[in-house]
Amino acid sequence: MAELSAESGVPVATIKYYLREGLLPAGERTSPNQARYDEGHVRRLKLIRALVEVGGLSVATVREVVAAVDSDEPAYHVLGVAQRALTGFAADVPEDEREWAMETLSALARKHGWKFGPDNPVAPSLVGTMCTIRALGHEALLDQLGRYAEIADRIAEADLDTIDASVPMDRIVEAAVVGTVLGDRLFEGLRRLAQAAETARRYPDGR
Repeated sequence: MAELSAESGVPVATIKYYLREGLLPAGERTSPNQARYDEGHVRRLKLIRALVEVGGLSVATVREVVAAVDSDEPAYHVLGVAQRALTGFAADVPEDEREWAMETLSALARKHGWKFGPDNPVAPSLVGTMCTIRALGHEALLDQLGRYAEIADRIAEADLDTIDASVPMDRIVEAAVVGTVLGDRLFEGLRRLAQAAETARRYPDGR
């Protein structure tokens, strides 16, 4: 375990915690006090650490995600688990507002060839976000929904271009999860940089 800690950069105490919590599979027992770990354990530790420290996911959510990665479920199912983990926000909104948001999103999904419905993992978050924006009187942001959707299509293409179809399925699934969790954080940072630059261009005198 000391070697595993040195290789992964994760403290021994943290590794033991991940083992107890079921996030990391046990090593091959070689004696009462020792176990053998391999590169798979190193990779898993780095994934867990990235999901917790960079992705901001809870240990319980990471447990659900890594269990899905280790399952024989199709890649889209595992991606759905990751999406649910990232989209926990769901505002309590009136039914008529919820219906408006669902109708708007359904029309947008049809236009872009997306699958969308009440059971979609992102539906509660999207509906709650749209209704909150509307309630705050920022309809101008919602007017740009079509442009955001077009950008989302381009981002999805970029996401899938990062996945090597020749590697084992568990690595493909892991790449999809990383792209979903950490890709959101990456784009969030790039968006902030772009917003600052565009603001400076539009308002050069600082007003």
